[in-house]
Amino acid sequence: MSGGTAPSPSIAFDQVLAFTVADRNARGRIVRLGPVLDDVIAAHSYPAPIRHLLAEALVLAALLGSLLKDEQGQLTMQAQTQDGVVDLLVCDYRAGQVRGYARFDRARLDELGPSPSLQALFGAGYLAITFDLATSDQRYQGIVPLEGETLAAACESYFVQSEQIPTLIRVAIRSDAAGCVAGGLLIQHLPEGEEGRERLHVQLDHPEWEHMRIMGGAVSSGELVDPALPLDDLVWRLFHEEQEVRVQPGAQISKGCRCTSQYYQSVLSRFGPAEREEMKNGDGLILVDCAFCSRVFEIELD
Repeated sequence: MSGGTAPSPSIAFDQVLAFTVADRNARGRIVRLGPVLDDVIAAHSYPAPIRHLLAEALVLAALLGSLLKDEQGQLTMQAQTQDGVVDLLVCDYRAGQVRGYARFDRARLDELGPSPSLQALFGAGYLAITFDLATSDQRYQGIVPLEGETLAAACESYFVQSEQIPTLIRVAIRSDAAGCVAGGLLIQHLPEGEEGRERLHVQLDHPEWEHMRIMGGAVSSGELVDPALPLDDLVWRLFHEEQEVRVQPGAQISKGCRCTSQYYQSVLSRFGPAEREEMKNGDGLILVDCAFCSRVFEIELD
């Protein structure tokens, strides 16, 4: 291996590691989230099934968001349904910052038992994945059904259907009294050095991709969530037979709710005086509730 070193103990959690296997025309990302999960999830008193769902979504947001070359670009994942127990799940990533929120029917959730399936939670739902590129002001979005057993499976379908990139994603979650740990691995095949949306075709049965899919698929859930196993050691364990594997530490991941009083003042100032007046409470304030961080902002405008 070359191009990187093992994360130090102080950054064993909450950092993306990028890697490439040049001879196989493959790239990958691996991440293990710890404290940042507790920071995001603690904003609401989520029951265990929702904590598990949100943890998976945050890992996926970190993996997919870290693919952005635009450092100020944003990745947004939104799972939604009209008839499911969870009617909205949204996570986003920007410059290493993640945030997430889930809205659900508590009474219906309690009827499902301790480990409900994705189908039981969402019913006939869909997953929308959006890449917003700040430097070029472009937006790319793909929408796929929430099929399969996991959100990770739906994300794989997105890349095959919308981006035409063969993709393997594995996510594991461990939650106990000490907190939540979640890890994820993403591997993609970019044949013949082709990049992004310039690709004209894709071969899901390409022998290079089949090899990478088998090697990456050998990762275990225990390895993904084991804090004693450095991420680059795990990459080496999976791909040590390759001629060369390059690793590069990526973004440090942190909780990043971007709500501020100044931001909401800017948004509300776009409304007319009469509209703003209707929004005010008895004290002359406009109350804005941020679902991501569970804070209420008191906005005072003339």
